[in-house]
Amino acid sequence: MALEAIQTVTQAEAKAKADREAAAAQTKQRLAEAQREAKQIVEQARQQAREEARQMMAQAEEKAAQATKAELEQAGQDCETLKRNARGRLEEAAQLIVGRVVER
Repeated sequence: MALEAIQTVTQAEAKAKADREAAAAQTKQRLAEAQREAKQIVEQARQQAREEARQMMAQAEEKAAQATKAELEQAGQDCETLKRNARGRLEEAAQLIVGRVVER
């Protein structure tokens, strides 16, 4: 009977050891899978951030181009207004110059 008890204890200890080793191996495998998944998630987040940054830059460049175009159009209109005003006064300026030259 003592021999049977020793064998039962030995078997129980061997089973417990095997269960611990299996649990440790399973834990290592789960950890490796979790790390692999975490790396994938991080890479996906980085890729998404790069794409969002690219889109934001494209939008900013488009807005800047539109603002530049609007400013150039406004400057062109201002120049045309100044030219029209100058042409309108050209005759008056010529008369003023002629008047001063004749007075001498």
